[in-house]
This record gives sequence, C-alpha cells and structure tokens, in this order.
Amino acid sequence: MSDGVNLRKAAIIGCGFVGSASAFSLMNSGLFSEIVLIDADKNKAEGEAMDISHGVPFAKQMNIYAGDYDDIVDAAIIIVTAGANQKPDETRLDLVNKNVSIFKSIMPEISKRQCKGVILIVANPVDILTYVSIKLLGFGENRVIGSGTVLDTARLKYELGEHLEVDSRSVHAFIIGEHGDSEIAAWSSANVSGIELNEFCEMRGHFEHDKATKEIAERVKNSAYEIISKKRATYYGIAMAVKRICEVIIRDEKSILPVSSMMHGEYEIEDVVLSMPAIVGKGGIETKVPIALNEEEQEKLRESAQTLKKVLETLDI
Repeated sequence: MSDGVNLRKAAIIGCGFVGSASAFSLMNSGLFSEIVLIDADKNKAEGEAMDISHGVPFAKQMNIYAGDYDDIVDAAIIIVTAGANQKPDETRLDLVNKNVSIFKSIMPEISKRQCKGVILIVANPVDILTYVSIKLLGFGENRVIGSGTVLDTARLKYELGEHLEVDSRSVHAFIIGEHGDSEIAAWSSANVSGIELNEFCEMRGHFEHDKATKEIAERVKNSAYEIISKKRATYYGIAMAVKRICEVIIRDEKSILPVSSMMHGEYEIEDVVLSMPAIVGKGGIETKVPIALNEEEQEKLRESAQTLKKVLETLDI
C-alpha cells in the first residue's frame, strides 16, 4: 500500500443491510479509527453512522460519519456493497444488469480520485462486478478484489464442523469458482488438521462419503436462498467475512482466502474473475495458491468460468 493511505481508515459505499452490518462488524473489530459511509440516500448513511456511533462508548474510540466521494481518497480499504438486493427466487446472476449500471456511476468516482487503497467488492453478483470494477477503474488487478467465496467457504467449514463434531477452524476446505450456483466444493484438497477428509469422517463414525459430501455442498450452495426466503436478506455472515478480509489486509497477514480475482490461464481459464485461494496482504492479492483439484473439479471450474463468461459477453463495459 502506497503513500497517502491512512491504514486506520475504511470507506463503505452502500449502506443497505450488508453495508451497515459490515460497518457495525468493523466498528466492533477495532481495526479502524475512522469509517466513512456513503450512500445515494445521504439520510440513510447519516442514520446508520449515528446509530453505530452511539455504541462507541462500549467499543474503541473511533469516528464514524456519513460523507461523499472526496472523503474516500486516503482510505486503506474501500468496501463497495452498493446495489439492488437479491430477492427471493432471484439468482445472484439475475441481479447483474441492475448492479452493473450502479457500478458504472460509482467506479468513475473512485477512479478520478486516484484512490491508493484496496477496493473490496462485496455486492452481487460479486465475480461479475469485480470484473466490471477492474475494467472501469484501470487500477492494478491485485488491489481490486471481490469477497468471492470467503463466506461460502466459511459455510462449508461450519457444516463440516457440525457434521464431524469438531471445531470448524480445524477444517481446511474451499469453495471455489463462482460465488453462486456453479460454485464447487474442492473436496479433493479438503482435510481436518492435515488428516484426509474421508479418513477423518470414518474416525468419527461416518462412512457414506459421497452422500454426505453431496448433501453438505448442496446446503452450502442453497443457504443464501434459504436465509433470503426466511428473513429477506443475508448480512451478518457476509459482514463477518468483510471484517476478516479487512483484517488480513490491514495486518498484512498474508492469509490464504478464496477471493475473486482475474484468471490468466490457470486451469485453462482466461479473462474472467472467479474465486480461487490466494495469499492476501496489505496490497491486496499477492499470488494465487494452486490447490490440488481432481479432473472432475477442474472441469466443473471451467464450466463455472463459462457460466460467468456468458454473462460478461452480454454486458456493455
């Protein structure tokens, strides 16, 4: 991260459910001493800033306020959650045209201010919007990243932890590809503290591996739809994912996260953004991590890329 960046400052563009939950999560994290909230509806941003600010006496000293694009110039991380919400029975890809047009108004504002921080795209469909952002911003690809399958991966770890009755933090497994219906659970590289997954399952008394992994992957894939049908939106899980990504960047942790990034020939995939594990640090993505995938998983990954490519071809960017 270059000069002119305040490591203690974040900006959030979009103060809907996800933006405000992310602001609340970041306020509790103590990572930042300044958070600026921006929304097309200035009153909404002001209301959220006031509400969250009233919790400062219970947390760490910080300044949370509603601002405009001039306030984002020195932010270490600019989090973009602006966009239409996913409705019940609507896929993330159905959202695409509404949200691409919103991004066409946001990205030039960031670009012309030559912001030096990391741009974190969270709005859906996140892979498409990260691609659009890379093209519209003209910044280095490494510092324009999408939240990708960080949350899906957490959901997978949670489900496996419940299934195996083990701490989900000891589970090492990734969801890769599109953050959406064509996502892939990379079972062939999954393990629990270094022990191959099937072996660990048997140790815990589970033997129907194919049936169990299929059911778990389906639950992970459909969990957002289920939450949306029950409470109309998902925001706490993604807010925690945003906090984790910010933590990794600000602390330069060099953690491995499955974030959305541009593909350049990996697994024969080119010019499309999707999620693959990557080392993330203060400048954004440092390098992708080539995890072991079997033939079937590689083929599914290519199919996921094709799904996204077909959508990209319809866009005017």
